[in-house]
Amino acid sequence: MNAPALSIPLIAPRRRRPLPGFGLSLGLGMAWLGIVVLLPLLALTWHALGLGTAGWSRAIHDPRVQAALKLSFGASLAASLLALVAGALVAWVLVRYRFPGRRLLDALVDLPFALPTAVAGIALTAIYSSHGWIGRFVEPMGLKVVYTWVGIVIALVFIGLPFAVRTVQPVLETLGREQEEAAVSLGASRFTTLRRVILPELLPALLTGFSLAFARALGEYGSVIFIAGNKPYSTEIAPLLITIRLEEYDYDGAIAIAALLLAASFACLLAINALPSLSAYARTRRGHG
Repeated sequence: MNAPALSIPLIAPRRRRPLPGFGLSLGLGMAWLGIVVLLPLLALTWHALGLGTAGWSRAIHDPRVQAALKLSFGASLAASLLALVAGALVAWVLVRYRFPGRRLLDALVDLPFALPTAVAGIALTAIYSSHGWIGRFVEPMGLKVVYTWVGIVIALVFIGLPFAVRTVQPVLETLGREQEEAAVSLGASRFTTLRRVILPELLPALLTGFSLAFARALGEYGSVIFIAGNKPYSTEIAPLLITIRLEEYDYDGAIAIAALLLAASFACLLAINALPSLSAYARTRRGHG
């Protein structure tokens, strides 16, 4: 008579993770984030809150500060809109078409990320100056680019374009063409297909790209100061005015301008994080409707 076989429970081997446990990894990550990012921002916020009503009033009501803030916000808004349109078109071409040099074009999109901003500013100034490749043709037509707000917008479009492309491109890759083909088979025109089928799906990505480009443009410095001319009350941007106030030992004025730019950038980031929830809510409403 055979002895009954003993059933030995199999113990799954413990999975080894390349990083320490959750608590230690989270603690180290938050420590680095706090030291590198949060601590300087908290210090700026603390000093801004300590300015008082008189300090804020003196800094904000300065005509030079108001002119710089209007230029920075206005140029950033215009550049973000232009970058959004151009970036969406570039993303569409990269996703929907295959052509020689496509990978090179895809790599060139990220060039503003890697290129030093000062180099970009010098290159743009050389191209659009009165003796540059483009400036020599447009200036006789009455369009002066260098040392005007037009040059500032062009520089901000240059640094904001990659944000628009890289936020729209993944959505287009996952969108597919089934919905477009169904709309065409039902007799929808190209404009109707774009407006009713494609744009609703791309809207969160478009808004995210716009917000990222706008936040980046507000704090841009290197690529703008060379092409702007930096004339007070005319082509002087807010980040440059922060540097000027520090050189003048006007720390309260510099902190006030920096805090305003920080608040605007933080509002853009909050809007970006709120977009997925708003998009899901809108889809739910459409589904119930």
